[in-house]
Amino acid sequence: MERAAVFDVDGTLVDTNHLHVVTWWEAFRQAGHHVPMHAVHRAIGLGSTDLIAHVLGEDRDEDQDSALSAAHKSLYGQYFDRLPALADAGALLRRLHGDGRRVVLATSASGAELSALRRALDADEAITATASADDVEEGKPAPEPVEHALELAGVPAERAVFVGDTVWDMRAGRRAGVRCVALLCGGIPRADLEEAGAQAVYADPAALLAGLEDSPLA
Repeated sequence: MERAAVFDVDGTLVDTNHLHVVTWWEAFRQAGHHVPMHAVHRAIGLGSTDLIAHVLGEDRDEDQDSALSAAHKSLYGQYFDRLPALADAGALLRRLHGDGRRVVLATSASGAELSALRRALDADEAITATASADDVEEGKPAPEPVEHALELAGVPAERAVFVGDTVWDMRAGRRAGVRCVALLCGGIPRADLEEAGAQAVYADPAALLAGLEDSPLA
């Protein structure tokens, strides 16, 4: 039977989490919301509406959501031509593809942002499919993004592993019934990732690649 390796992208394969923190912080600041960066960081990995709700609360003026999201997208878009892939991220995807894994990306990014992330990875030949924000009704931590990735791969949950860097990733993978591997390069503590469902934790894609034969992806 086929096997699948499902990957989050931001903070997992491409070093973008802190760019998102700064650009969301600035979008909030421009709208008159003074929020601490650590609060924004803890929300990275959620879709835009859920991130705004997480930071500002459910009692916020929801009429501002679209403008906040657009401001973040504009600010973050300035970096599209120089998004940095994490060390060995592309090599990891190519190795898994070469080993017979169906590699699927499950990300809240879409459109030009997703294209920029894929350019940074430079591993299109290894990627079977992408489940983007445009393809699902609910983002992480709902299981739908991971479940959709499994559908695209044509692989059942028990034959797949999900790799991410946030508690939202781990919760989504756990709810979808897949084994979860966490990476620390997104800036979230090991204990939080393990509590959320990570069965193994590595520093970054390079460390996972180096330890691949002893990992849940073996």
